[in-house]
Parts: sequence; structure tokens; C-alpha cells
Amino acid sequence: MISLRGVSKRYPDADTPAVDALDLTVCEGELLVLLGESGCGKTTTLKMINRLVEPDAGTVRVAGEDVAAVDPVVLRRRIGYVFQGIGLFPHLTVARNVALVPELLGLTEAQNRARVRELLDLVGMPEREFGARFPAGLSGGQQQRVGVARALAARPKVLLMDEPFGALDPLTRAELQAELKALQARFGLTILLVTHDMTEAVLLGDRIAVMQAGQIIGLGSPAGLMRDPGNDQVARLMAVPRRQADAVERIAAEPDRDRS
Repeated sequence: MISLRGVSKRYPDADTPAVDALDLTVCEGELLVLLGESGCGKTTTLKMINRLVEPDAGTVRVAGEDVAAVDPVVLRRRIGYVFQGIGLFPHLTVARNVALVPELLGLTEAQNRARVRELLDLVGMPEREFGARFPAGLSGGQQQRVGVARALAARPKVLLMDEPFGALDPLTRAELQAELKALQARFGLTILLVTHDMTEAVLLGDRIAVMQAGQIIGLGSPAGLMRDPGNDQVARLMAVPRRQADAVERIAAEPDRDRS
């Protein structure tokens, strides 16, 4: 569904490429996680898929079509995009934020209202309760749900997500992660998700691509990379969720010394 071949990007005045001759395929219906430390090229890779950033070399294809041959505005209407900053328009209601893309696609007013109701129900934000509210009156988790609804408004088959849950509290984050997997299964979405959180990558990804210095240094299923990381950097990253789980188990097994 998504194919990158020999894709490179160097920003002006940078000493090294942000992305360096990268090859990557995201299969149809797959949730692939781009995992790595800050500055490794994850977000640049994501943005080259919908042409928010133009590559210096290489080819990006979505559903077999070279994205360089597609008008960027048309391309972005076909691809859902969710990011940590959410980016809702503060002066528009929840319903209007979700309705923007369907309007641009030429849906009738009745079709658009039905689409908005459907999407807000889908993300647990019923229109009758939340449609007339403004983003400032929502919690971070509610805003992110609206962001997901808006990203799905054009019924895309591809969804790009850049650290979508990073700013949320742990309970809300876990809820939205579970909802994302349910949406993926329900609609057969192909999802490329960027994160630097190893536990999130292991829990969500069908496969994980580990990036370092603009290149992929490890690629496989979470279980596969844990069993055979292939190099020291991937091993260190994959060890983090296991260490955290082991620490929780140790704490849970300790006798309760609370005498208050």
C-alpha cells in the first residue's frame, strides 16, 4: 500500500541527511510503527508520504501511484493525518472541524451531516453532546478523538500518525491505543505510526521499523525483534518494555509494608 524506494532528504545547512536512501514497504491493512530516538528521521519520512516534505531523491508510492504525480492537496485529502498537536481549528465547532474535508470532497449537506454523526459516534464523541462545542472546551483526549474523526472523514485507506498519543495521560492513552487497533481492524486501515515510545510500538505494531540516523536498522514483528534484534541498538530499544514489565512484576510481588 505504501512503498518508499531510495528516498532521501537533506535539509538546508544540515551536515547529514535527515533520511538517507530509505527503502520501506507498508502492507495493506498493516499497522507499521516507525520507532527511534528524536532526530532519527521518523517524522520526515512520514511527511514525505503526503508531500508535506518533498524528497531530494527516490520514489514514494501509495496504492501503486507515484505521489510526485499527484496534486499535493488532492493527495492529502486521500490520506488521513493525525499528529500530537492535533491541529483543530479553534474557532470552529467539533462538528465543523470534522465536516471540512467532506465538504471539500463535494458531499451534500445531508451527506455531510450523516458523515459527521457517524464519525463522532465512532470515536465516542456523540454529535448531540459534543458537536456544538469548541476545541478549547475539550480535554486532550477528546481533542485527539476529534482529530482521529477528522482524519477519517474522507474514508481514507491510509492513515499517517505522528506521536498521536504522546501528550495524553496514561489511561486516556491506553484507551485511544485500543480504539485505534479496533478502527484498523474495522476499516482495514493501513497505518504508519511514528513514536519514540518502545512500549507503545510493541503493543500497537504489526511490524516495527527501527530508525537511526535516517536509515532503518531493524525491521520485523515485535516478537521477532525481541527474539532476534540483529544489532545492539535495536536490542537496547527492545529491552526497555521487558525491563519495565519485569520491574512492575517485582513491585507487585513485594510484601505490603504500608502500616498507615
